[in-house]
Amino acid sequence: MIKRFKKLMNNAEGATAIEYGLIAALIAVAAIGAMKGIGTKLNTTFNNVSAEL
Repeated sequence: MIKRFKKLMNNAEGATAIEYGLIAALIAVAAIGAMKGIGTKLNTTFNNVSAEL
């Protein structure tokens, strides 16, 4: 049991996969936030153009 635990602690592949997953999640959150802000501005612009027509 202890040997298995030590082997698991020395395995770096799982940690790397978790790090890549966290990076992907942070990028997704940032992209969603940016798109939400752009969507609001774009909606305002289209409403202004519609009002002018």
